[in-house]
Amino acid sequence: GALLERILYRRLYRAAHLDQVLFTIGLTLMSIATATYFFGPAQQPVRLPGFLTGQLHVLGVDLGTYRLFLIAMVVLATLALTFLVERTRFGAQVRASVDNQQASIGLGINVERVFSVTFALGSALAGLGGALGIDVLGLDPTFPLKYMVYFLLVVAVGGAGTIRGPLIAALILGVFDVAGKYYVPQIGSFVIYAVMVIMLLFFPAGLVGRRA
Repeated sequence: GALLERILYRRLYRAAHLDQVLFTIGLTLMSIATATYFFGPAQQPVRLPGFLTGQLHVLGVDLGTYRLFLIAMVVLATLALTFLVERTRFGAQVRASVDNQQASIGLGINVERVFSVTFALGSALAGLGGALGIDVLGLDPTFPLKYMVYFLLVVAVGGAGTIRGPLIAALILGVFDVAGKYYVPQIGSFVIYAVMVIMLLFFPAGLVGRRA
């Protein structure tokens, strides 16, 4: 992640947001083509460790062990990120650098290093999320492209620059997506987009938009 940021993305920080998005999508398509060439287009087999298989009986309900593990990982990651962004010196430097780079440089903040570390951390979290979701979502070369729209929806509805916002948005959109596909399968795939439009009409800056 840090290497990509230094070689490629750093050149785009002053470019328009659309240029950055298009570049990222293009890079994703290149990675899909590369993975397809080396591993083929088929689903890749994944085997979970023995202690993550099976079910646990909780309050009269049988729950998958791996599902509970995922919930625990989400809680831990959310708490850690919230503490890092809102309670540490590095988090304050990140927020200051995003809001005003020139002022941050004037205060002695190494903005380039802050962005590099932040990008590397984001890349690591993306890799962790992808690895944890393989057993649920499956693994094939088109994995990132199939779920990229969902990632964008979560950020748009939750609000950029926050941790709580995307988490709340992911929970809400996930519930409506599953409920729509279960109760109205004919239009289930469109329910999540309808919910997104309604929520953005009421919260155009996101559910928890960060204040500068």
